[in-house]
Amino acid sequence: MTSMKERLEEAKNTMEILSKEYPRLQSPFGVLKRHAVEEDGALPAKIKKMIALAIALADGCEWCIAIHTKGALEAGATKDELIEAAYVAVLMAGGPALTHICKLLEAIDEFSQD
Repeated sequence: MTSMKERLEEAKNTMEILSKEYPRLQSPFGVLKRHAVEEDGALPAKIKKMIALAIALADGCEWCIAIHTKGALEAGATKDELIEAAYVAVLMAGGPALTHICKLLEAIDEFSQD
C-alpha cells in the first residue's frame, strides 16, 4: 500500500517534470494555484486549502488529498476542521467521498508526525 507521503512525493515529482518539460503549460497552473489556494485573499488560505481538500475527497484523488491535507495542516487546520470539511464533500458527493476519508485520516496521521 502506498503511503500518503509517497503520494505527495509522486505529485511533486510529476509537477517538477511538467514544469521542466512543459513550462508554457505548467507555469500558468502554478500561478493559478498560488493565487487561488496558497495566498490569503477574500478567504484565508487555510479555508481555501480545506475547500480544495473537500473537492479532492469528492473526486477521490489520493494525490490531491495528500497535497491539500498537508497544506491545510501547515496553514493551521485542525483534524476536526478537516473532518468537517470532509463531511461537506460527503454531503455533496455521497458515499464514495465517505470511503475516501480513510485516505484523509492516513494523511493527517502521516503529516502530523512531521
